[in-house]
Amino acid sequence: MTLTTTPSIEGKRAVKYLGLVSGDAILGANIFRDFFASIRDIVGGRSASYEAELRKAKDIAIGEMREQARNLGANAIVGIDIDYETIGASSSMLMVSASGTAVVVE
Repeated sequence: MTLTTTPSIEGKRAVKYLGLVSGDAILGANIFRDFFASIRDIVGGRSASYEAELRKAKDIAIGEMREQARNLGANAIVGIDIDYETIGASSSMLMVSASGTAVVVE
């Protein structure tokens, strides 16, 4: 399945629009990871643990969106938008939402 953030796929023609598809993932942050990330923020550098969680949440959200599109008979998703938010008490949860338009391209 082709996935793209653009509204069309170069060299392909959308012959059927099947509608909006989306996927969401909400992951809790671990207290120890938070602690070590705050230390890393002070001394500088990247937080590998947060990056891994972010990547995991994105993969889950895109996977759910892809599955929804497959169930509709799509072979591509165009116009994909991915949003990231922190939610919950003290922003302790990470939410990733992915949405796009399921299409059939020839």
